[in-house]
Amino acid sequence: MLHVIDHPLIHQELSMARAPKTSSCDFRAAVRRIACLMTPRVCENLPTIPQEVETPLETMIGKILLRKITLVPILRAGLGFLDGFLDLIPHASVVHLGIKRNEITLAAETYYAKLPHDWDQREVVVLDPMLATGGSAISAIDQLKKAGAKNIRFACLVAAPEGVRAFEAQHPDVPIYTAALDRCLSQSGYILPGLGDAGDRLFDT
Repeated sequence: MLHVIDHPLIHQELSMARAPKTSSCDFRAAVRRIACLMTPRVCENLPTIPQEVETPLETMIGKILLRKITLVPILRAGLGFLDGFLDLIPHASVVHLGIKRNEITLAAETYYAKLPHDWDQREVVVLDPMLATGGSAISAIDQLKKAGAKNIRFACLVAAPEGVRAFEAQHPDVPIYTAALDRCLSQSGYILPGLGDAGDRLFDT
């Protein structure tokens, strides 16, 4: 299921991020702020369990998360999207997954994966700023499910309808959260209107 997070502060930050004259420093800051603003919505339905809490005045029953949160940024652009989530979930663990798109075939190719084994104890949030063809995201979810992950959601900055359709066809059980659903893909597989290459703009390369 697709969730487009419609928020005026996200619109403002995303407009700045889209502008080609925005510096790498300002682009990184905007992406980080958008990630912060997205985090509550992405995590709003995480399961909790009751826990006794001692306040300064009395004892009450509070709530804690049932499972720990694991953030999985898809390298390299996912790293720039990670910081905003960590700002609000500093206790989250981070698992890195390196996937790159072959610029000729547009196919996803994995070059790094170091995955834990206790996936049944984790709520997994996969992070990648761009959902274009969907290849990298689908490959990431494929690998995580094969490793045993079950509680997975995917968060991106900008999505293309083609990528959403491809993703949902392969992983209909994984919800997608995005700050914007753009018009379409170009013939070369880039999102339109998009914001350019997120990795290059994040790291000034």
